[in-house]
Amino acid sequence: MVKLALIRQRYNPFGGAERFLERAMEALRAQGVEITLIARQWETGMTGITPVSCNPFHLGRWWRDAGFARAVERLLQGHTYHLTQTHERIPGCDIYRAGDGVHAEWLHQRGMGQTPFARRLALLNPYHRYVLNAERRLFEHPGLRAVICNSRMVREEILARFRIDPGKLHVIYNGVDTGRFHPDARAAHRERVRREWGISDGEVCFLFVGSGFARKGVAVLLHAMARLPAGCRLLVAGRDKEQARMTRLATQLGLRDRVAFAGGCKEVIPLYAAADAVVLPTLYDPFPNVALEAMAMGLPLVTSPKCGAVDLIEPGKNGLLAAALDPEDLARQLACLLDPVLRDAMGRAARETIAPFTLEAMGGQLVALYQELLRKE
Repeated sequence: MVKLALIRQRYNPFGGAERFLERAMEALRAQGVEITLIARQWETGMTGITPVSCNPFHLGRWWRDAGFARAVERLLQGHTYHLTQTHERIPGCDIYRAGDGVHAEWLHQRGMGQTPFARRLALLNPYHRYVLNAERRLFEHPGLRAVICNSRMVREEILARFRIDPGKLHVIYNGVDTGRFHPDARAAHRERVRREWGISDGEVCFLFVGSGFARKGVAVLLHAMARLPAGCRLLVAGRDKEQARMTRLATQLGLRDRVAFAGGCKEVIPLYAAADAVVLPTLYDPFPNVALEAMAMGLPLVTSPKCGAVDLIEPGKNGLLAAALDPEDLARQLACLLDPVLRDAMGRAARETIAPFTLEAMGGQLVALYQELLRKE
């Protein structure tokens, strides 16, 4: 039996990274992997997982990340695991899952919409400097044996920015419960949820799911909605410090009666059921679970070229792409989905695309990677 230590610092019950890790642990346990989870805290009802608390005192983001990394390094010195897999930028572990993508690339993409002064300020920020340094030390550390990339996009970004053997980079896509996230679930919830949010049968409902409103383009989405006909509605699900500002922006754009903010939602299937398409106009996202969930539910996905889900999108067939910072382009793509025939055809194609991306398939690929690494010892 493979004894695996998984390292993830933070837990947010609405976070995509945490939802992925819970699904991954479930899939790995089904494959016979013994898991120890090292974290500051983890709220989960899963059985068969050994939790280890590693919660040093901290003030601020820089101290939080650096202190956790040092504490984990000390902790691992006193334990023997077959493999250590970190989901944080901690040099020296066997495996790194690059679920957060490449920080340098994120800063680059964010900088495209900033003034030169703001870009310079970001590079001088102690937290960003720490993350950039930790990222480089991680990818170029001689002890790193494998990197799990959740999209081809992330793999290419790592190769472009770091001195690393391409053979260490393995693309393993996230899995999704294709039985639970299924088009049939839409009929069970659709009428009730649309009634709760005041959405009529004849209106087209777009759905955004996620935290990090600035990074994921909520402001651009609101400006795009203002360019669409009055029969279009938007549901925004996710907890974010920007919600009050986005609510004010929606009002300023005349969208007060067409946009609803649902806040953080632990159960998202009813919201998918109410929607006609999912929109993620993100500046940068390695591969959000929302993309898999939406497509599994039989919904067209509208996203940007800097979302890892672009690996699976065939524009016009199972989804659409729009430039992240261009509300006019986004509005044009959303307008295409006002055609119910095209929308339904794209939703069916999205479901067909995602059918192979099961939790079992992901678990099998991860275990195969672990076994390959152990054979090379």
